[in-house]
Amino acid sequence: MSNEKLNINQWAKEDRPREKMMLHGPGALSNAELLAILIGSGNTEDSAVELMRKVLDDCRNSLSELGKRSVDDLCAYKGIGPAKAITILAASELGKRRKDEGPSERLRVRCSQDIFLYFHPLMCDLPVEECWVMLLNQASRLIDALRISQGGLASTQVDVRCILREALLKRATALVLCHNHPSGNTRPSADDDRLTQALSQAAKVMNIRMLDHLIVSDGGYYSYADEGRL
Repeated sequence: MSNEKLNINQWAKEDRPREKMMLHGPGALSNAELLAILIGSGNTEDSAVELMRKVLDDCRNSLSELGKRSVDDLCAYKGIGPAKAITILAASELGKRRKDEGPSERLRVRCSQDIFLYFHPLMCDLPVEECWVMLLNQASRLIDALRISQGGLASTQVDVRCILREALLKRATALVLCHNHPSGNTRPSADDDRLTQALSQAAKVMNIRMLDHLIVSDGGYYSYADEGRL
C-alpha cells in the first residue's frame, strides 16, 4: 500500500473543509477544519487540517489557549509563517470580541411612533418619494428594512409582489410599509389608499400581518393603523 498522503484537493468533495462548509454550514466543521480554511495550506507532510490538529493538540484542544499563543509560537510549526500565524490570532481576537458584545437587541415595533422614529432620519430630507418595507418577526422585532422603490416628487410605483417576495425570503410574519411625501403633506392620496388595501389583502392570504402604513414628512406622519384604516 502506498504511503503517499492526499492533499485536501484530492479528498472527496464533501470532506474538504470549504466544500463541507458550503454543503452543511460552519457548525458541521471541527475546530481544526475551520482553522484549516484560514491558513489555506499545510506542509509537505501534513494537510492544513492535520497541521491545525497538531497545533490544537499542543493547546489541549482549547481555542482559548490557542488565542494566547504568540506569532513566534505558531511560526515554530512547519508550514505556518507570520502571515498564517497573524490570521489565526486575528480570528481568535474576533471571537473574543464577538463574545464580549453579547446579543444585539433588535428594534421592537409597539406603535406608530416606533416606526416614525426609525424612518424619519432616513426620509426627512429626501427630495423624491421612496417606499420602504419593515419586515418583522413574530415578536414584532425588526428583521430587516428595505427600500422597495424610488420615484418622483409626487409618487413612486410599488409592486406588491416585490414586497411579499422579500417578506417570504426573510421569513417575516409581519410587515410595515412606510413612504415619504416630500411636499410635507402627510394626508394619503387615493393611490396610497389603494396600495394599502392591496398589500393588506395580499399579505393576509400569505398569513403575514400588515401592522401599519406610515406616510412620513419632515413635520410628522400619518398612520393608517392609528386612524383605524387597517
